[in-house]
Amino acid sequence: MSNETVLYDYWRSSASYRVRIALNSLGIAYRTVPVDLLDGEHKAATHLRRNPQGLVPALEIDGLMMTQSLAIIEYLAETRGGSGLLPEDAPGRQRVRALAYAIAMDIHPICNLGVVGHVMELTAGDDVARRAWMRKFIGEGLLAVDRMLDDPRTGVFCHGDSPTMADMCLVPQVYNAERWGVDLSALGRVRRVVDLCNERTAFRDGHPDRVKLQSARDVPFCGE
Repeated sequence: MSNETVLYDYWRSSASYRVRIALNSLGIAYRTVPVDLLDGEHKAATHLRRNPQGLVPALEIDGLMMTQSLAIIEYLAETRGGSGLLPEDAPGRQRVRALAYAIAMDIHPICNLGVVGHVMELTAGDDVARRAWMRKFIGEGLLAVDRMLDDPRTGVFCHGDSPTMADMCLVPQVYNAERWGVDLSALGRVRRVVDLCNERTAFRDGHPDRVKLQSARDVPFCGE
């Protein structure tokens, strides 16, 4: 395993999107290796050696191969001093984790590719059912997050005045919400935070459209 940092990802994966933002925020140079979820590349033996779950992302860093986006971000928080990915105080860390987990563990798992593919199988490929499923669970989940943000500890961002792991989960989930036509009009706190995040280079450079273009060029990438 080389000393190069390599992110094995799929451009539209929200889990990969989280890690891209974290790497960009820390100024860690990395090379992306696309893993196409639509053609089954994630289930090939080559990728299963990186991630036995057959998921993305997988991150090669510090001589290690890592999986699970939040575990990766927490590793970066622990090994890169002053990262800001998690607050320094225990109550703050708990709150940031609660916000991040509400998205990554409650919304994301029931709206991922495998689950939605099964919904399509059960409904004989009914795209209306698929969209209704996505809108229901993403919409309800983000409504709960918006309520969680009604808290004096919410600042410019989800927690305080600098982005944390919570923001790195929220932005990709809102991207997915917009893809599926979820009505976000009532989610004022969520929309405000996401708009401010997307003004930052690290978030913009992690955006799926940017990554799709970057992957096509096959060149190393580093955000701010």
